[in-house]
Amino acid sequence: MRPTLKFLSDELIENIVSEARNILCEIGVEIHNRPVLEILADHGAKVDLEKAHVILTNSIIDRALALARSSFELYDVLGNRTHEFTGDNVYFTPGSSALYFLDHNKDKPRRPNTADYVRFARLTAALEHLSSQSTAFIPADVPEKISDSYRLYLSFLFCEKPVVTGAFTAEAFDIMKEMQVIVRGSESELKARPLTIFSCCPTSPLKWSDTTSQNLVDCARYSIPVEYIAMPLSGFVAPVTLVGTLVQHTAETLSGLVMSQLVNPGTPVLYGGSPAIFDIRYETTPMGAVETMMIDCAYSEIGKYLGLPTQAYISLSDAKLLDAQAGLESSMGATLAALAGINSVSGPGMLDFENCISLEKLVLDNEICGMALRMVREIVPKEDFPSLELFHELLKEKHLLIADHTRRYLKEEHYFPGPVIDRANRSRWLEEGGLTLAERAHREVKSIISEYRPSQLTDDKKKLLAELMTREARRHGLDKLPSTEI
Repeated sequence: MRPTLKFLSDELIENIVSEARNILCEIGVEIHNRPVLEILADHGAKVDLEKAHVILTNSIIDRALALARSSFELYDVLGNRTHEFTGDNVYFTPGSSALYFLDHNKDKPRRPNTADYVRFARLTAALEHLSSQSTAFIPADVPEKISDSYRLYLSFLFCEKPVVTGAFTAEAFDIMKEMQVIVRGSESELKARPLTIFSCCPTSPLKWSDTTSQNLVDCARYSIPVEYIAMPLSGFVAPVTLVGTLVQHTAETLSGLVMSQLVNPGTPVLYGGSPAIFDIRYETTPMGAVETMMIDCAYSEIGKYLGLPTQAYISLSDAKLLDAQAGLESSMGATLAALAGINSVSGPGMLDFENCISLEKLVLDNEICGMALRMVREIVPKEDFPSLELFHELLKEKHLLIADHTRRYLKEEHYFPGPVIDRANRSRWLEEGGLTLAERAHREVKSIISEYRPSQLTDDKKKLLAELMTREARRHGLDKLPSTEI
């Protein structure tokens, strides 16, 4: 039996969904994109083009839910399947779009650059429990207008894992789509074997910008998976209660689902988000707050109730350094996410309210993810019944260290973390240098990056990607791309 966690009863879920429907059908939602409004009008929604406002109907919502897929798969750069978003399958990916980078043994973060991103991609390629990579932070050594496509370009060059990404401008999407077509070889192959997931974020309360709604539509047209990232803040731009926040999150997410499915029925989607409570004492949005994590797990239950695979920004920390708080919040989030069966978990590596990434924290979080994934594997008997013969051997030998049963099941039953986690006794720990967690993590980062195995993406495709990125950079005033040497 797989261990699971639930916060909501079916009756409460039904009430939340019902209230969200009422909001969409009575109050409506703002969508600042005229073509999208026209599509909704064509399907029977009540649209005010001048006010960029739409009121949906229950039949439109029902149609979108009926058209949406209950599962989909994701593939790496080489075309190998890596994800099956269904049931309670759980996959971890680093957090996304940080503005700052924290160096080892530094108190203050700094703006990242291309070399930092290359190190990140090479590190992520080797971290076993992170099934995908993300466009984790924004290099400051290229023009802002190409930062979206540039991050995806570096991801494809240096890591084979699929990418969780997004576009801050509508114009960037075309370049990012073309990069995916280069990697796959054709648009039909990209549709058959999706390579990325795009984050599309409504603005709370109940609003979609021109850029975000356009990204949503563009992804749908090319069957590129999207994750809806509604971000209601409890007590600020959402009701202070967790239930009220869930009602708003449900309404905002369903409005995105309607757009995706009416543009292209069956577009693969993740019912996701990045909500948080609002800590009125500090005017912050703590991602490590227990209530934030409860909201994440609860809306995942709602997504599953609606028959959709799910996503959440969880397993990250608001701490400013790699300290006890960072470990506490990240491990608690990963544990809850795994027990809740959230299909795509975004957050490892992140600090400071999603604003900063640390490579040392990323290797620690990889171990946290490994432990969480081990936890949700079933406890099942493996030649344990009958037990008499095994216990006769134990009493005779006084141990089972080299027993056939031990050698057969040791690695399957016991999760052995890497060197970032200290399990040595004190004397051995001292003999090996008496390193702190941060020191062990930094040593592991350096070791993994030094042993990097280049991506097997063909040289021809790498060349085409470089040519496309160079043209785009020159269009925005950058004559030469930064060096990727580290």
